[in-house]
Amino acid sequence: MTYKHLFKTSLTGLTTNRSRSSLTILGIVIGITAIMLVMSLGAGAQNLILGEVQGLGTNTIAVIPGREPTGPSDVSALYSDSLKLKDVVALENKANVPGLASIMPTVFGASGASYGSNDYQVTIFGATDHIADIFDLVPAEGQFFDASDVASMSSNVVIGADVATHLFDTADPLGQNIKIKGRNFRIVAVLPKSGGGSLFNFDADVIMPYTTAQTYVTGQKYFNRIIIQAINDAAVAVTADDIALTLRESHNITDPTKDDFTVQTQQDLANRLGTITSALTWFLVAVASIALFVGGVGIMNIMLVSVTERTREIGLRKALGAKDRDILLQFLLEAILLTVIGGVVGIILGAGLAFVIAYALSHFLAINWAFVFPWSGAVLGISVSAAIGLIFGGYPARQASKKSPIEALRYE
Repeated sequence: MTYKHLFKTSLTGLTTNRSRSSLTILGIVIGITAIMLVMSLGAGAQNLILGEVQGLGTNTIAVIPGREPTGPSDVSALYSDSLKLKDVVALENKANVPGLASIMPTVFGASGASYGSNDYQVTIFGATDHIADIFDLVPAEGQFFDASDVASMSSNVVIGADVATHLFDTADPLGQNIKIKGRNFRIVAVLPKSGGGSLFNFDADVIMPYTTAQTYVTGQKYFNRIIIQAINDAAVAVTADDIALTLRESHNITDPTKDDFTVQTQQDLANRLGTITSALTWFLVAVASIALFVGGVGIMNIMLVSVTERTREIGLRKALGAKDRDILLQFLLEAILLTVIGGVVGIILGAGLAFVIAYALSHFLAINWAFVFPWSGAVLGISVSAAIGLIFGGYPARQASKKSPIEALRYE
């Protein structure tokens, strides 16, 4: 029997009972659709996150309090108060960090803000006047506070779009005073909606000089982050090393394994986030693959039923000269065709759903989410589908090929 004839025979066997064939491949379709959807959305999320990180500038370095955790016992290190004003002073010294272009200590907190009878829970972001350049923030109206405001602990603040909406409704907030912890703060600028992107969303923030935040809002004498910009990209690695050496000297640390701080470049952060998102994506792919296994078992069961129902057909074909190998290949090819068709449908359906979700996120939620077609997922889908057909279709095909032609013709 030629392969062309074998293919036609297998296709005829599948199309004879279309409804059964359609239901048989449903598990494969669902599994491949889930894999394509997860991989496409995972790639889109990774591109979005890495784009936001790289948007801060490749010459940006973050100093985080506490050593980088390596296990559950190190979780407490994340809440360290190790970064103080003396560290900022030491880092500002050009003799210690020649590659430093700018430095911005930051303070985070949460508090209620009010204007008249309106109240809103806000995030307090204490920083310097460098925040506009580092995060590329352009106010919709007004201007950011300056270095003199930081030095004088002024009450000038910048608010996000959500803060403006909840506290002022349609009124113009510029120049108005809001109350935070019983103190009045004057609004000098308002940020547009999604002013800081998806990773750094300033919509619900009140940005103020860090000196003001420490003195009147958080009450803390330490910093949650110190953000530094190197003079250029080429100086980042050396500057990061100089920062670590300066902080060790400031903290009287001689053993680097005892560091109570973490120096993180944008490339370090991008690599770490990329690893995390990739690992999460493949974990979800593994979970979705369970549906493929279930679909494979379903195909094996249906093929066994098909072999039983077509016993007389098998006997007739053998009586006319078909060999065991021909029967084996026919039923094996039917199983592979079922799974490959299911894989193709799953790829199209999964990519279509991913495109719709990406479109909805970018157009209706104003998230800069781009659709990514996961070619690796498509190749994986077709390969796994064919493998499932080969594995789970092998046993029914072998059972069909072993039938005796005489006994098969007697079967009713």
